[in-house]
Amino acid sequence: MPKRKSSAALAQPFPLPEISLQAPVIENRPPPQKRRASARNVSQTKASTNPDKNANVLDAPEAFRASPDADTKDERMDLGALMDVDSEVKDKDKDDSVPSLVTNGDSDSPLSEMSEMESPIRPKAPPVKAAKKGGKAKSAPARPDTEPAALAKDKKEASKESQFLDPEADGEEEADEEEIKEALSRPPPVNSDYLPLPWGGRRLGYACLNTYLRFSTPPVFSSRTCRIASILENRHPLRDPNEPPHATKNRPDREQPASTRRGQEFVEQLCLANVRDISKMLRWNDRYGIKFMRLSSEMFPFASHEEYGYKLAPFASEALAEAGKVAAGLGHRLTTHPGQFTQLGSPRKPVIDNALRDLDYHAELLSLLKLPPQQDRDAVMILHLGGVFGDKAATLDRFRHNYAALPQAVKDRLVLENDDVSWSVHELLPLCEDLNIPLVLDYHHHNIIFDAAQIREGTRDIMDLYPRILATWKRKNITPKMHYSEPCPDAITGRQRRKHSPRVITLPPVPEGVDLMIEAKDKEQAVFELMRTFKLPGYHLFNDIIPHVRKDENRPVKTPKKPKTPKKKPAAAKMEDDDDEEGNEAEALPDVPTPVAEDEIGMGGPDGRVYWPPGQEHWLRPVKRVVAPKSKAPPGKELDEKGRIITPAMKRKTAAAAAEEESKAEAGAEADADAGAEEGPSAAAKTGQDAPPPSKPARGKGKAAKEAEAEGERLAKEVEAEVDAAAGAGTKGKGKVKAKGRGKVKTEEEEKAVDDVPEAKRRRSRGKK
Repeated sequence: MPKRKSSAALAQPFPLPEISLQAPVIENRPPPQKRRASARNVSQTKASTNPDKNANVLDAPEAFRASPDADTKDERMDLGALMDVDSEVKDKDKDDSVPSLVTNGDSDSPLSEMSEMESPIRPKAPPVKAAKKGGKAKSAPARPDTEPAALAKDKKEASKESQFLDPEADGEEEADEEEIKEALSRPPPVNSDYLPLPWGGRRLGYACLNTYLRFSTPPVFSSRTCRIASILENRHPLRDPNEPPHATKNRPDREQPASTRRGQEFVEQLCLANVRDISKMLRWNDRYGIKFMRLSSEMFPFASHEEYGYKLAPFASEALAEAGKVAAGLGHRLTTHPGQFTQLGSPRKPVIDNALRDLDYHAELLSLLKLPPQQDRDAVMILHLGGVFGDKAATLDRFRHNYAALPQAVKDRLVLENDDVSWSVHELLPLCEDLNIPLVLDYHHHNIIFDAAQIREGTRDIMDLYPRILATWKRKNITPKMHYSEPCPDAITGRQRRKHSPRVITLPPVPEGVDLMIEAKDKEQAVFELMRTFKLPGYHLFNDIIPHVRKDENRPVKTPKKPKTPKKKPAAAKMEDDDDEEGNEAEALPDVPTPVAEDEIGMGGPDGRVYWPPGQEHWLRPVKRVVAPKSKAPPGKELDEKGRIITPAMKRKTAAAAAEEESKAEAGAEADADAGAEEGPSAAAKTGQDAPPPSKPARGKGKAAKEAEAEGERLAKEVEAEVDAAAGAGTKGKGKVKAKGRGKVKTEEEEKAVDDVPEAKRRRSRGKK
């Protein structure tokens, strides 16, 4: 199988002309000028791993999804409503010349940037008609080979999506009439009346991320990631190595030689921050009765990448062993779930090579935890069989062939799960029994994809397969686990029902001794919801949070402003004021809260306030203050078009602008008149046509401008009347001329009157002003 690169000998990326892999030579350069901040002795690679403060650090999108199979935007928490990150700084970090994790969308695996990966999306098949007899719904048959042109068209259309391709992304599409009709005609599910109470030794768990800890201060989570562009940029030294990194003031200097090791140190810094937070998450879970958690696959960004991959040992060995020690002491079960693009049944070799590297990475991660024997066996890797590729039998044969070539360390941890697109329990169970692979039953997926000829939708009939399913786990002495989630209440069709609801309202009929993973967007809150509903062990340990208030953090204390210095007073009065100030000095000091110990930060405080009701995730952080413009003016005031109060200064400024505009208009009109007088008779006068009206100012009209316009119209009328009078006087005794009409011919005296009278009238009007 293809080997992943070790951190000491990373594969070089595609050639970049400005990047040299030669170690930077800085001895011959003069030392930087010393400043006060240099006393901090900050190392170049010590940057903040908080995504709220460092634009190079990102939240892995898979951690916010309900499960690796859920990739729709609605199934992730709204980070924009809870986080206040400077988007402009993040935009500066983007580099279109290199691959980007964000531009490719949301993948559950470090293989998110692999161009050779395949999507399990297939062309939509025609709806299957329900059986008229028996009342049983039929599952969709295997899809035949599709024409290459149709596949290319579907791939091109799907690539326009901003999100990564995923089966459950279809849930966002509007269902057509046939789909709705088919969905409404399916028989109702047949569910079991067995409720697994008392809960006993079963463990409830959630996936990847703790919402309460993620939005604490400082944040605690294990899914920090980055862009490849950030890795390449951090191969260059900082502009000032003696200062800490800064998004704008102290960024890597691309003009200096690059070092692959320096870029790897940037990634390792994120990895170690993720691993260190696992211990805090485990202790938090144990305090509130949770003993089961799935680790994020993006804990080590790009660890299985073809170009930028690396081994976890030795740099993460000690940190992972410490996290495993905490899990062992608390009896906590840890698992992983490689993404949907890790497929062993694909007909394409690049996809198989990528999948082998990804499985090897997950196996190394779990083995470095150094868990006790039983917990180590329980640390499994859940995998989907993947696409059908036009032939289910051929896909199963390819899976058998590729599974046989896996290392034993991967085989010991690999388990298969039924999905909601192609593979049902009845199709996977014989394969698992043949290859000695445990089978994970997902109730939600089973209700969408099942063999209608052998079983009905719901939890009742699937219970008959419990003995065979549990036997696949007992062969390897691994504690069985199952998955549970529910569709959204408004889901109708099969595609719509794939989307997970934020929380679940009931418990499935889980057998005794089986752990249950709740795949929901609200993560640990969905587990709390079940604890409260069914009074499960630990339900009394937590309480509702106070909206926007946390008593388990050390926030800075605001000191009150110093009072203004009063005016000088007589000596006696001054002495009395001094006595009063001494007496009230203690009252003026702010109330300093008791500091929270480091181990108690983010742990919910003495009252255990860590539960937020459904739909109230904004309680986790204070709402941003938005100053809305005033809609109504105070008495005696006016508002402008932006809702601001018009002040006297604004009025004076507006009046001055209007006066200046009026003077410019008058100067322009005078210049036009002078030019016309010099050129002689206008074309309108020669042809007998009416002259065009005077031009109006280009800008908006104020009060002064309107008055000036009215005065201009009045003067124009007077000029026109005088022109007519002068024309009549000049034509006496010189022949008959038409008084009206466009074709009249004017004498020389008339043309002179047309040019002279308006100028004289303008002079008189300016004299009056």
